[in-house]
Amino acid sequence: MILRNSRIFPSASDTELLRSEFHVSRETIELFQIYADLLVEWQGKTNLVSTSSLTKVWRRHICDSVQCKIILSAKTKWLDIGSGAGFPGLVISILGRNESGFDVQLIESNKMKCAFLRKVIRETGAPAEVFPGRIESATKQYRDIEVVSARALASLEKLFELTSGWIEEGAVGLFPKGRDYLQELEKCRGRWEFDLLVHESRIEKNSVLLEIQKLEKIGT
Repeated sequence: MILRNSRIFPSASDTELLRSEFHVSRETIELFQIYADLLVEWQGKTNLVSTSSLTKVWRRHICDSVQCKIILSAKTKWLDIGSGAGFPGLVISILGRNESGFDVQLIESNKMKCAFLRKVIRETGAPAEVFPGRIESATKQYRDIEVVSARALASLEKLFELTSGWIEEGAVGLFPKGRDYLQELEKCRGRWEFDLLVHESRIEKNSVLLEIQKLEKIGT
């Protein structure tokens, strides 16, 4: 991270990661810079990310979100719940902007955060739309979803409750989790049946991305 004139630029290692390992184009990195600049500007208006992680926005938030798209690169219909500052959904949308039919729906109940998301969408041309409401009220509105994602939103068991309708209809759940993910999985055992694929994070040691399919609540 490089801080200059209240703007946060990617470090050389962040740029190398994006360009060489993740194969992100120079043009897309420039759009991410617009995103990062807006995040810094709006952080003073509403709490988009923690103060400690703001200076690490490129590695902690942008690069971390990019790997979500890489894991499910063939999917084009995404739903991101509890989007907040747009991680990972808005990053995924920017990455997919040149793909035919690519679309990301962002669900966020906070009005100021919705305004921020719409501002970034306008400035970057990201193929995304914002649903300003609670997740529960959007359950019947969105169909034909291929991926439902959520980052730093809730426990895995709560995420299952929120997303089961979409995953039962064939969507893939993709949930980044920290080092306590095994405990969260254990709490779901005996209550839910599901297929699980664990992807190790390429950004943060001991963190993972949980890919969930065929989710079904036991006893229903």
